Amino acid sequence: MPKAKQLTALVENRPGMLGEVGSALGAKKVNIVAFMATVADSHGTVRMVVDKPAAARKVFAAHGWETTEEEVLEVALPDTPGSLGRIAHRLREASVNIQYAYAGSAGSARRVNAYFGVSDLKLALRAVR
Repeated sequence: MPKAKQLTALVENRPGMLGEVGSALGAKKVNIVAFMATVADSHGTVRMVVDKPAAARKVFAAHGWETTEEEVLEVALPDTPGSLGRIAHRLREASVNIQYAYAGSAGSARRVNAYFGVSDLKLALRAVR
């Protein structure tokens, strides 16, 4: 199973902010493969996997959005009942903690790519092979 580069941007928590992020990336032809957005008080956190991470970092910097990059576990799951449970169980058996997860299109109606922030990426990669 592969790894993916995830970008995390800290943005303001206000109406339209997610639209601004999406439009800014779209204007530079950066495709969002998967994302999740959460809020804590006055700030939002947008985690995403994109097709052009370097271009996305430039967009974020130009808008003054603080950004970090890290590797996350990427797993292609069949779009069937129980597929998430099976992967989560394998990670648990390897003593890997799932810190967060989100999913995006795998380009097929029968598959979805799931992205996991985990406590130990190397161990997780071995566990899901």
